[in-house]
Amino acid sequence: MRIASLLPSATEIVCALGARAELVGRSHECDFPPGLEDVPVLTSARVGPLPSSRAIDASVRSVLRDALAIYDIDVERLRAARPDVIVTQDLCDVCAVSLHDVRAAVARLARQDVAIVNLHPMRLEDIWGDIARAADAIGRAAAGARLLAGLRARVADVAHRAEMARARPRVVTIEWIAPVMIGGMWMPELIALAGGEALVTRPGQHAPTLDRDALAALDPEVVLVKPCGFPLHRTVEELDVLREALPRGWRARVYLADGNAFFNRPGPRIVESLEILAACMHPELFEDFAAMHAASFRGING
Repeated sequence: MRIASLLPSATEIVCALGARAELVGRSHECDFPPGLEDVPVLTSARVGPLPSSRAIDASVRSVLRDALAIYDIDVERLRAARPDVIVTQDLCDVCAVSLHDVRAAVARLARQDVAIVNLHPMRLEDIWGDIARAADAIGRAAAGARLLAGLRARVADVAHRAEMARARPRVVTIEWIAPVMIGGMWMPELIALAGGEALVTRPGQHAPTLDRDALAALDPEVVLVKPCGFPLHRTVEELDVLREALPRGWRARVYLADGNAFFNRPGPRIVESLEILAACMHPELFEDFAAMHAASFRGING
């Protein structure tokens, strides 16, 4: 089996299923697990490195306004990789290559034997379903069942421990800084599992953009900032922008987290994301998770 993965969460799924050796191509953003450097890169981004979340947002909107794809597929490298299976997604054209572009690239290969596995996770159960479908597609159904059993057990353990909390804090998660976007999709479910109440969004809802007045109307007790694609140090660099964006009246505990590795990748590490969230919401109950993930999140004062 020759597998090309065109988004980071899919690469993590393939590797967690034990098929790392079968990867013959990856996206330019696939960076986990370590040691993927020898796997050919099949995609590139039209939006280059930019200095701020506001500049990135403006550039992405400009590309979309011009009806251009944000990402390109190197068809010749794809041809050379000779994949039997391509794993991609159609959930977000800002996050990875579009399904339309993948189908167009495969059509240019003039091959009828390439299977396209399309992932479309909007809720936690969808993530589990995508893992199972990917496992079936690459001939590793048994490995998929074992992986899912372990992930579900860990989620259940967090939920059980969270039931011992004295209160359920009101929680806001922030998906992007400038403008401020509120975490949706599976995030409200993670908040509930970790023993909290999600503000603004419901499970499966896309991330809405809120202005300062709308934010000021909220009264969160915990705020988790984990911009999509930003590792922790990158978010720290925008701390002044974040403080300006958040209402002065909020009395919440505010945490920054690695939004590149966690929360925004609907794959096996969604469980680590839940553990980090639980450590932020109920530090008295989840000291072990706080220590385990200390390098991936931090609290800020003021």
